[in-house]
Amino acid sequence: MRILVIGGGGREHAIGWKLAQHGHSVFAAPGNPGLAQIGKTLPTTNYLQAATSAKVDLTVVGPEAPLVAGVVDQFRANGLPIVGPTAEQARLEGSKIYSKQFMVEAGIPTARSLQVNSLPAALAALDDFPLPVVIKADGLAAGKGVVIAATTEQARAAVASLGPNLVIEEFLTGEEVSFIALCDGKTALPLEATQDHKAIHDNDRGPNTGGMGAYCDGRILDAEAASRILDTVIRPVVERTGFTGFLYAGLMMTPDGPKTLEFNVRLGDPETQALLHRMRSDFALPLAAAAAGSLDGSSLDWRPEPSVCVVMAAAGYPGKVRSGDAITGIGAAGAEVFHAGTRIGDAGLETASGRVLGVTARGATLQAAIDNSYRAVSRISFEGQQYRKDIGRKGLRRW
Repeated sequence: MRILVIGGGGREHAIGWKLAQHGHSVFAAPGNPGLAQIGKTLPTTNYLQAATSAKVDLTVVGPEAPLVAGVVDQFRANGLPIVGPTAEQARLEGSKIYSKQFMVEAGIPTARSLQVNSLPAALAALDDFPLPVVIKADGLAAGKGVVIAATTEQARAAVASLGPNLVIEEFLTGEEVSFIALCDGKTALPLEATQDHKAIHDNDRGPNTGGMGAYCDGRILDAEAASRILDTVIRPVVERTGFTGFLYAGLMMTPDGPKTLEFNVRLGDPETQALLHRMRSDFALPLAAAAAGSLDGSSLDWRPEPSVCVVMAAAGYPGKVRSGDAITGIGAAGAEVFHAGTRIGDAGLETASGRVLGVTARGATLQAAIDNSYRAVSRISFEGQQYRKDIGRKGLRRW
């Protein structure tokens, strides 16, 4: 098949890499230097024109912004097959307030919260929650619109910086799990569970980022837990909305069972890198089936070895990011290196944005996968690089 991947980050490079492994012709708009090595990049954000000019059979949308803007509606209006939700369905990620109200109305287990649209209302709502308290910006924030405030001063500062449209939410304890399902409007095909690492520093310290690493291991959820999540979290969304595309539930595994922290309407980043590195199936087959509304009977095959993705970020991230630093060592890394924020410049391959690379490897055990990933990281260099050194450690402690 000829397949267009919309986007230019690490998730999109991983999607294109997986499709190319099975002989499909990959196009990417706008793409990145990594995608340019496996397919043809189209430097445009006119995605409909890109799909038409490349005469593709299928389009897969990576990032959330085009989905919220209605790219799927546009493609379908022109009779072009595409994987993703409509703009209406994408409100589940586009608005935290809408998403929270949807969860409550649908009976989806989630944290207690209040939704506010003014600074006075937000400050008053803080009095209804013990510390620590979670403050979430309503709109898209590239994974950085959530603050966990440990003190009243931090909570008030977060309200002032993220507001006025906010969700104020109780803090849940447990381990976070990312659960993603591919949906065709009536059927949900679950992917393997992953665990993301949001905070910039080890031991989940520091501000949230778009994700500093992830691992995929078949032991993260047992069959009973996965079935429960499908029944109580995923299927209610599909049944109520006819959801199509990737539905991502960010979950907290609490003593009372899984509770939904957020919905995203696309594959996660960097979860996708770890997921697709473990997937043995031809990814294009269920993608095409989902776009055609015929997922029933589709299945996915997974390698038994765990996979780990370590994100290497640029100097300054997640604040003001420095770009233009030369990157060396990728060819000798000995792992799959997915480009997230790179460009070709005067220094050759250079840093271009906050999250630069997703270094991904498998291993016979989770420890082996971790070791393989970090060995590859040690061979890559750019000025100001930063990365967490504890990706996957929670899994080691658990097992």
